[in-house]
Amino acid sequence: MKNTYSKSITTIGTFDGVHLGHQKILQRLVEKSKKLKLVPTVLTLFPHPRMVLHPNEPIKLLHTIDERISFLKRTGINNVVVKEFTKDFSNLSPRDYVKNILVDDLKTDYIIIGHDHHFGKNRSANITDLKVFAEDYNFTVEEISAQDVDDVTISSTKIRNALNEGEVTLANSFLGYDYFITGKVVEGDKLGRKLGFPTANIHIKENYKLIPKDGVYVVKSTIDDAVIFGMMNIGSNPTVGKNKRSIEVHFFDFKNDLYSKTLKVEFLSRLRDEVKFENVNALRNQLEKDKTNALNFIAALK
Repeated sequence: MKNTYSKSITTIGTFDGVHLGHQKILQRLVEKSKKLKLVPTVLTLFPHPRMVLHPNEPIKLLHTIDERISFLKRTGINNVVVKEFTKDFSNLSPRDYVKNILVDDLKTDYIIIGHDHHFGKNRSANITDLKVFAEDYNFTVEEISAQDVDDVTISSTKIRNALNEGEVTLANSFLGYDYFITGKVVEGDKLGRKLGFPTANIHIKENYKLIPKDGVYVVKSTIDDAVIFGMMNIGSNPTVGKNKRSIEVHFFDFKNDLYSKTLKVEFLSRLRDEVKFENVNALRNQLEKDKTNALNFIAALK
């Protein structure tokens, strides 16, 4: 049921991945909102500041912006505000940032924020300044402990590093859920079908979404309300001479047409690196071994 509170309790951050550290803060925000009768609000920025201020140092994100919004709302956040990060925004003075955005736009009455939070032009203001503004504009500031802030700032980087190394089990332990990608099934070259392993080729339109390290993974999707397991190959299929990186999923015991469907595919475990085989028969034999290993992993889950 939608509440009718007019003022907000707010936290601010990128919240990339909405991992366990984030979830701890968001839980505190929601619990406090009920006690104070305030609208639980997250102010998040997109694009990531690094994309705008340092375009030559690209960063891959754990969530697309749509995934982030959906995940934040699932944690009980009534109001997710996405502020477009631009160079003009980065040049706002600290006072204008607080007055125009936190006070006027969000109607903030209470802020939960990290002790190392910086804001305003050149990130020149800190939490001490925020507390001064709080007195001027009549809102309350609650500091997140150094330990909790460390959890938040370190874990997103740890998760990205783990996924870049193919360590999805480790990444999932930081996230508190299985890492996933969301994409549209598009037509491929149908090589998998010739090998006896038909695949769904996944196209992800957001080029900033982090794709785990090339290799073969155990995955699952929910298709038409049924959980379907499978194995995914990420890479360039070197055995058959392809150069373009692709994402292909072979679903076990599933024959329905998936073309043009949008699928969410979750990573459960990594089976092996992508390698170049001597010939197509050697590749087919390895795929059979991969399937056996994947099915053994899935059986152990049940």
